[in-house]
Amino acid sequence: MESPLKISATALEEGVGARVWRLFPSPLIRSFDPFVLLDEFFVKAGTGFPEHPHRGFEAVTYMLGGSFRHRDTLGNDTTVPEGGVQRFSAGRGIVHSEMPGGEEGCHGFQLWINLPLHLKKSDPQYQQVNPDQINSENEGGLKIRTVVGGNSPVKHFTPIQFKDYRITGASLLSVPLFSHNGFIYVYKGEIETDSGHLNSHEALFCQKNGVVQVETSDMASFIMVSGSPLNQPIVLSGSFVE
Repeated sequence: MESPLKISATALEEGVGARVWRLFPSPLIRSFDPFVLLDEFFVKAGTGFPEHPHRGFEAVTYMLGGSFRHRDTLGNDTTVPEGGVQRFSAGRGIVHSEMPGGEEGCHGFQLWINLPLHLKKSDPQYQQVNPDQINSENEGGLKIRTVVGGNSPVKHFTPIQFKDYRITGASLLSVPLFSHNGFIYVYKGEIETDSGHLNSHEALFCQKNGVVQVETSDMASFIMVSGSPLNQPIVLSGSFVE
């Protein structure tokens, strides 16, 4: 791919009546090593993701609004609240369901990360991290939450960074990518970067260590995700990553 590259997410229906904005896989980006998939989801009460299997990757779910109830074949039955994080490693296989935890529905992100080949047959794992365990930096009109990486308690096999930036007014900031493959995805408002304008549901992909300059004239929110490539094939087959 050329770097940097601007991509728009695609609106899809997944599960049973759930609405997602899928950034990738897409016709332009099938995957972005080590990342397999990114969805911004909006799930109303009575819709969601009934029992389904997974294998060969780990996933991070970050809740922006409402709550998500997770049940799986490991015996977990938990509800992830707004601001909380859920992480599972599917390893050799897991079956789970994800449904709204209340009548208000829910909104959040789910990121799939490829597992190193030697961990593809590992035992599945599950972890929930509550909102007050996620470090938050507040400076003027800027709030940054470290979802994964750095001082976050969220476990992960593949080295990645995942940060949530929330800006309440005009601002100019530098966003470090930390790692070789990274992207910025806007989920509220719009921003200007040194590589172009991004509206909601648009992203900028970069394949280099470095910094993206971001400028806003109003309220805006975006996530920054970066990771070191595993340099191994990503073969997505339905809900399995071989």
